[in-house]
Amino acid sequence: MTRLGLVVNPTSGKNTGRRIGLEALTLLRAAGAEVLDLSAADAAGALARGRAAVADRAVDAVVVAGGDGMVHLGAQLCAGTDVPLGVVAAGTGNDIARELGLPVRDAAAAVERILAGRTRAVDAARTVTDAGEARWFVGVLAAGFDAVVNERANGWRWPRGPMRYNLAILRELPVFRPIPYVLVLDGERVETEAMLVAVGNGPAYGGGMRVTPDASFDDGLLDVLVLHRIPVPEFLRVFPRVFSGSHVTHPAVEVRRARTVRLEAIGIVAYADGERFGPLPLDLEVVPGALSVLA
Repeated sequence: MTRLGLVVNPTSGKNTGRRIGLEALTLLRAAGAEVLDLSAADAAGALARGRAAVADRAVDAVVVAGGDGMVHLGAQLCAGTDVPLGVVAAGTGNDIARELGLPVRDAAAAVERILAGRTRAVDAARTVTDAGEARWFVGVLAAGFDAVVNERANGWRWPRGPMRYNLAILRELPVFRPIPYVLVLDGERVETEAMLVAVGNGPAYGGGMRVTPDASFDDGLLDVLVLHRIPVPEFLRVFPRVFSGSHVTHPAVEVRRARTVRLEAIGIVAYADGERFGPLPLDLEVVPGALSVLA
């Protein structure tokens, strides 16, 4: 791997992304790699620069430095291509990197993996927009109460950091009601009211919440978790168990596996890998081995 495209999110991990990204850049160049900086003022700019570099074969691999959101960005550049993705995990949660067994907040170890050049093929989930553009995610797509909270929090400019999400939870809980869904799993239609629906290509999101704990990055299937309608006080008792994965034993929790998933609900915007993914309805499919990760 001599020609690397590098995208850094300087604000990842409470602004540690800049430090770890710079350390990775220094180590890569010291090892003799040719590094093209694809970073930009925003994600749209980085995507444009990254897509141009991949299309022009200007890079042998893309390396992202940041959290799950940067892995998500890297997937948009590399999934469905033969260009591998390297990860320098520098975010707050780093769920995807951790579950893939990659170094976390250790630039030297991450660079060592990247330069070794060994790859692992992992699945990625894909939707195709009305404009014909493929959008991918690697970890978990949230489409229930958690997505509602994300959408609320992202509409506020203040406060910054985790407190914004805590306040959004407090804002949404008193008015939250079970959401009517239509799910189509490998062609089977299911109608239900649920508190939480998550589609896992990987096991965890949100900094250690193992929402689909048995999901695998390389089984060719998506784990679809549904927490069916329960009273809000019961929901508050069940939800913290997501950190251990023991919530799946609750009688209101159902987990199904499917290759294709359609999610329908009114007024819900899904979030994937922590990033705003798009409003429902969404048609998702798993693409086995779609992403090559420098692991």
